[in-house]
Amino acid sequence: MLSTITCILPICTVAYDSLGLSAQASVVIEADSGRVVYGNNIDKKLSMASTTKIMTSLLALENCNLDEKFCVTDEMVRVEGTSMGLVGGDIVTMRAIVYGMLLQSGNDAANVAAFTMAGSLEDFSKMMNQRACEIGMNNTNFVTPSGLDAPEHYSTAYDMALLGAQAIKNPDFAEICSSKTASVEYGNPPYSRKLYNHNKFLLQYEGAFGIKTGFTKKSGRCLVTAVTRDGVTLVAVTLNAPDDWNDHAKLYNYAFSKVKSYNLKSDLSDITLDIVGSANSSVGVEMITQPIASLFDGEAEKVKYDVLIKKFEYAPVEMGRIVGCVRYYLNGEVLCEAPLTVCEDVACITEISENGTTQFWCTVLKSFLRFFESL
Repeated sequence: MLSTITCILPICTVAYDSLGLSAQASVVIEADSGRVVYGNNIDKKLSMASTTKIMTSLLALENCNLDEKFCVTDEMVRVEGTSMGLVGGDIVTMRAIVYGMLLQSGNDAANVAAFTMAGSLEDFSKMMNQRACEIGMNNTNFVTPSGLDAPEHYSTAYDMALLGAQAIKNPDFAEICSSKTASVEYGNPPYSRKLYNHNKFLLQYEGAFGIKTGFTKKSGRCLVTAVTRDGVTLVAVTLNAPDDWNDHAKLYNYAFSKVKSYNLKSDLSDITLDIVGSANSSVGVEMITQPIASLFDGEAEKVKYDVLIKKFEYAPVEMGRIVGCVRYYLNGEVLCEAPLTVCEDVACITEISENGTTQFWCTVLKSFLRFFESL
């Protein structure tokens, strides 16, 4: 049974590039469901530069003790390109490394993360590709942890949007990628350094809180961003986009005109749960969490729902126990689920006992009923 609301709609409609974007490939998706609001060449395989560090950072946050100190080796930082200034012998934490990747776009930080987690860049690429498979990034292959160009290092606008949407579900990732500046400590001995976020979109667009920039000569300008407004969270990606800041503004302006947040309604007034072994034959149920979904124009009226609930429950039953769910549908596809819980405590019938045998008789009654239930 789900304890949180989970949207699982498939991809919706893909548009041609009627927005006149500069990007070779672009997409904006609704973050919870992964549905495409607008896109062009969304499955075209392209190199994605330092937006690769979204994956490297997510793996570090998911697999490492973020505040444990460790020592950087010379091999780890032997890499070209952008840097957070690490050298062999530095003492650092993985939390500082992730800040260095997402703000400063340090290739040295990405290599340090890869060697620390997997022992080699090759083995770390296997970790990256396994996680990509889990996320559903079916047209992606990672080779480098930093995004430095490699012949078989590629992704798509849609896959990178899926990655961005997954990454911002991690609270540490969301906090770090939204930081405009950060003070972190590293060195030998460690001392405080100030890092600055390269993502100017954080300052340019209302509600923006991430995610990552990227650039190489081969990839061109690449950008993955996230914006929340009025209960709707969107993720946009552009690959090889000379005018990426304006491209993203156009994508969000369009998408927010098409997608709105709606409270999903259901009538539970006649829904009860049967109780066995209590003076009360049934008990009411409720949804503690109000289900909310981001829907396109005209979709709210098409949402249907089913109430799925257990046939019965044995007493005693405590208030708040999950006993079912309300499942919402849009065009025949599951939209989301919200858990159903018991409204009040329901006592076992033997609680009239005064000699402390309540639990014993409840157990006997349950065993007796379950025996006949199994026949």
